[in-house]
Amino acid sequence: MYARIVAHRAREVLDGTAYGDRRSAGLPNGRYDILRDAVDAARPVRGRQGTSAAHDVIGRHVREACAERHRTGGPDAGA
Repeated sequence: MYARIVAHRAREVLDGTAYGDRRSAGLPNGRYDILRDAVDAARPVRGRQGTSAAHDVIGRHVREACAERHRTGGPDAGA
């Protein structure tokens, strides 16, 4: 669920339809960091391959980053 929200917000930021700061995105710091990393990864792809390819990059990046962040049950759990 979190990945879907983060990916949606990241696509908005990439497309220029969202302001893009953490508070306006409504995301805690860790998820906002994932959003920023995904948008940074997608920008050059958009320039070379178009918006659809950039949105695909965002989806993959966010899913992988959220899974890694929460693989131990939550961002604060585990060593």
